[in-house]
Amino acid sequence: MIVSTPASGKEKILHKFEGGTDGSAPRTGLLADGGGTLYGTTFVGGGETGCFEGTRYGCGTVFEVLNGRTETVLHAFAGGCDGAWPAGGVISDADDNLYGTTASGGICNSDDGYGTVFKLAPGGAESVLYAFQGADDGSAPVGNLVSDTNGNLFGTAAYGGETGGCGGPGCGVVFEVSAAGGETVLHTFLGGEDGSEPEGGLIMDGSGNLFGTTSDGGGSANCDGGCGTVFEVAPDGTETILYDFQGDTDGCLPMAGLITDGAGNFYGTTEACGAADYGTVFKLTPDGSETILHSFQAGSDGELPLAGVVMDEAGDLYGTTPYGGGTGCRKQGSGCGTIFEVTAKGREKILYAFSNGRGSYPAAGLLLGMHGDMYGTTAFGGKGDNGVVFELKR
Repeated sequence: MIVSTPASGKEKILHKFEGGTDGSAPRTGLLADGGGTLYGTTFVGGGETGCFEGTRYGCGTVFEVLNGRTETVLHAFAGGCDGAWPAGGVISDADDNLYGTTASGGICNSDDGYGTVFKLAPGGAESVLYAFQGADDGSAPVGNLVSDTNGNLFGTAAYGGETGGCGGPGCGVVFEVSAAGGETVLHTFLGGEDGSEPEGGLIMDGSGNLFGTTSDGGGSANCDGGCGTVFEVAPDGTETILYDFQGDTDGCLPMAGLITDGAGNFYGTTEACGAADYGTVFKLTPDGSETILHSFQAGSDGELPLAGVVMDEAGDLYGTTPYGGGTGCRKQGSGCGTIFEVTAKGREKILYAFSNGRGSYPAAGLLLGMHGDMYGTTAFGGKGDNGVVFELKR
């Protein structure tokens, strides 16, 4: 594990959110179509009025950035039946429909709700495919969705399931929502060695097996309630724990989903633990052997990664940390966050360190462009501290 001399790429701001109708606080990564249009969500914003009691700026948006310069809000969530607070990004189908989740809303005529799975047609018409009830069906879906060839959608809900577990709200579920809108719970987490609180999205292999992480649970006693897991759920709902984090140098609290390479290895991040207790980038082989590719050291190196990583053709990994990169960021004393590269041999390089005026707190992963450029969002910084959409040129 070698830390290289920090280096900087060139950042270009594609959009600065203003916090009103255009949205605010994007916490998720971006999707690109064949023409280069970028799509994403903002957690709040989209309206001049509040969303639920005590909140401001609307209930979140789905937006597009066209040709790297013009932002359009495709849908502004209104709470109630419509859903609120999209904490995950969007995926698309062959007909250019967008699909995603909201962490709250879904109950009509109520400032409440347990989240939704939604569909957004190309013309902007939104339909709620499923509204969670907060019971055995799950609650608070905050990760990205994945779809199969039949248009069925798969995801995780951080809470719900068998109510009464994990302190009352349930330990979370893996769910399937059909194209027609029916939900099936594929696996209910029970806490303990089984894992709990899955906050990242899923990936699917060619046989329909689903893979993800739980941010809590597992068998280790080194963390309160467990240090997190990597799991597999087969099409019949059978769960297998592929790795149980121990809360030591191996990392703990994986908040994001996974990626995989052609050899069946998995790659991801943990928010905490590692050699310096500031999080890790890890590799997990098909037989369950873990290798730490990088342990974050804080300061200029970055710290506490919330998002996962992406991989280029050479096998190098890229991601973000919401903290670190330097000093002088008023929200984070150790810096406004970083974009980093970790090679397959574990050599880390800081490609960019954010400053508050040009974005801060990148909580989402990156999108790799055709020529090695990277696209992403920051939740804060920019105009009025409402976040930005950026491009990093290599």
